[in-house]
Amino acid sequence: MIAKLTGLLDDFGPDWAVIDVNGVGYLVHCSVKTLAALGVRGDRVTLHTELQVSENDMRLIGFGSAGEREWFRLLTGVQGVGSKMALAVLSALSTEELQRACAGGDVAMVSRAQGVGTKIATRIVNELKDKAGGLPTIPGAPGVAAAPAGSASADAVSALQNLGFKPNVATDAVARALDELGDGAGLNDLVRVALKRVAG
Repeated sequence: MIAKLTGLLDDFGPDWAVIDVNGVGYLVHCSVKTLAALGVRGDRVTLHTELQVSENDMRLIGFGSAGEREWFRLLTGVQGVGSKMALAVLSALSTEELQRACAGGDVAMVSRAQGVGTKIATRIVNELKDKAGGLPTIPGAPGVAAAPAGSASADAVSALQNLGFKPNVATDAVARALDELGDGAGLNDLVRVALKRVAG
C-alpha cells in the first residue's frame, strides 16, 4: 500500500493534486484544507496517503498529517459515509474542530460539511464520540499538535502514539525533543529522544 508521497506539486484542482515523484505523477484526492496547505506548483510536498480500492475504481486519498488520515479512516468506517463525504467533513472542519464536535456531541458543527445532513451527522457524532480522545489532534495540546503537514515532529507524535502512548504524552515528549534537537531534527532522532523523555 502507498502510505506516503514526497515529491513536487505538479498540478492541482478543486479536490485533487498531482504529485510528481521522480517523474511519476500520482493523482491524489484531498480535502480543501490539505490542498490549501500544499503551496504552489513546483513546491516540494509530503502527503500521507490512503489507497482505496473498489470494484470499478482505485483512488489515492491524500492528507496533510497522519492525524487527518486517522480521522478519514474513522469517518469512512461510519455506515453511509464514503470517501467523498469524509473529505467534505475534513474540508469543512479541522481535525481539532471535528474532535471537539464528536466529543461534545455537536451535530450542528458536523452538518456544516457539504452534503452531510443531520441524520448522518448524528450518526458520525454518536459512533465516534468514544474514539475522539484517542486521536492525534487534542484541543489545547502544546507545540507539535499543530505541526506543519508532513513534518518530522508530526510524524514523531504519530509514531509514539502507534507505540501506545497517549496523544498528550506523545505531543509533550516530541515538543521537548524538538527543543533539545532544534527545528531541523529528523524523524528518527526525534522519536529516539522523545522516548528517552517519556522513559525519564
